[in-house]
Amino acid sequence: MHNSEFNEETNDMNAATRVMLNTGALYVRMAITIGISLFSTRLILDALGSTDFGIFNLIAGIILMLSFLNNAMATSTQRFLSYHQGKNDLLMQKRVFTNSMVLHIAIGLIIVAALEIAGKFIFDGFLNIPPERLMQAKVVYHFMSATVFFTVITVPFNGSLVAHENLLWVAIVNVIESLLKLGVAFLLYAVAGDKLIVYGSLMACITVISFTLYAVFCLHKYPECTFKGLWLIDKPLVKLLSSFAGWNLLGALASLGRNQGLAVILNLFFGATVNAAYGIANQVSAQLQFFSTTLLRALNPQIMKSEGAGDRERMLRLSMMASKFAFFLMSIFAIPCIFEIHTILSFWLKDTPAYTEVFCILTLLIVLSNQLTIGLQSAVQATGMVKYYQVVVSAVMFLNLPVAYFLLRAGFPAHSVLTVGVLLELLACACRLWFAKKLAGLSIRLYVDRVFSKELMPILLASVTAYLISRNFDFPWRFMLTSVASALVYLTAIYFLGLCADEKAMAKTTMQKLRNKLGVAASV
Repeated sequence: MHNSEFNEETNDMNAATRVMLNTGALYVRMAITIGISLFSTRLILDALGSTDFGIFNLIAGIILMLSFLNNAMATSTQRFLSYHQGKNDLLMQKRVFTNSMVLHIAIGLIIVAALEIAGKFIFDGFLNIPPERLMQAKVVYHFMSATVFFTVITVPFNGSLVAHENLLWVAIVNVIESLLKLGVAFLLYAVAGDKLIVYGSLMACITVISFTLYAVFCLHKYPECTFKGLWLIDKPLVKLLSSFAGWNLLGALASLGRNQGLAVILNLFFGATVNAAYGIANQVSAQLQFFSTTLLRALNPQIMKSEGAGDRERMLRLSMMASKFAFFLMSIFAIPCIFEIHTILSFWLKDTPAYTEVFCILTLLIVLSNQLTIGLQSAVQATGMVKYYQVVVSAVMFLNLPVAYFLLRAGFPAHSVLTVGVLLELLACACRLWFAKKLAGLSIRLYVDRVFSKELMPILLASVTAYLISRNFDFPWRFMLTSVASALVYLTAIYFLGLCADEKAMAKTTMQKLRNKLGVAASV
């Protein structure tokens, strides 16, 4: 019994170390790619001109709307690969990979065919493109169609990397992509031909290069990544992969539908100005949500592997940790933003549209509510029984649209639609708790004890700190003081009040191991 507990504790510490290293790699990637992307965009806009730059982004935007399909399929592939890694079943991993590859090739070809057929119609008066640039726009559209195909068939390789928790290679490829795009931006100043066509073709080439980097690495590194037996299709497995991805796609569509649907409803009642405020609020929440999303991406493979190994207790423990730490990571930035939103928006934007402040606050509250049980989404995914979960949670999310419409029609203010969004997100949290209990045997009492109750005091102390500073000081850079002070109070409260005893011990050991590794690396 003692050895079993020791091995379990060691596994958790090793997993925590990998998660921290992977999270760190993704954060470094973000810092590099955002900087390069901002500079590249400036150069490309200057080289192409506003008209051609707008044409490219219009065409690329239409095609990139399909990215939610990729995300659903990637989750499916990664879940099954991680699950069978937990079982140490290499043969099944190979079958999952080859059948996933066949499925993605088929999906890629279908999407390209659909895009090419749609292209016959959307350029015939549907898109507002200057007649003299119509031919060039069509050529770029064909390049973007090819880009979609290579993006889709990259998914099995990406899923394999995530399943193996090798997010360092994902980060390296992303940085290479950014550097290549920067190179393209400089090259546009030197080319003599049509810059829009050159830009479209080179952007397609970068996608092919990224696919090649992922494929060559995975085929060389991981034994389950193979093209042997590619056409020996396992129909039941393909059906299982497709079903799992299909129900996840419903969840992705629900999220997309709620966000975009609210934009349409707000536009119907208040016009484009309110849409600008809503768009800014979504940008703020998306940037802050990145930190918790990165942690979950690093932790999800461990959750899936634990379920595959038959260790349901560890899977649930990791899921609870995911919820708690994702909430902490999100709220450490969200709390000062909520109390200093006026100052931050004034500093960031020249003219702040009406409703922006209240929209930002309510959108952040929606996302924070989601973080309360976000690890349980992974727990349900790990069980593989996602059908009814996705139906119920998606229905709750979609409910925001008819309620929003009737509220605005009854004369309620614009921000009421997001107030309802907060309440419905809390209802969705309750649904996730129920499904985690039903499907995975989660103890709700234990969840309250290890997650909810541990979050109360840190969030209260950090909020009081931010409130007192925002009310008692007044100078241009006050939001910096609020951010630093609330973060210090929050981190201290998290360590002493937010962590359970086992989590605190694991944090100490993990930090010591990281210091030792960094010390060895520095001495070398």
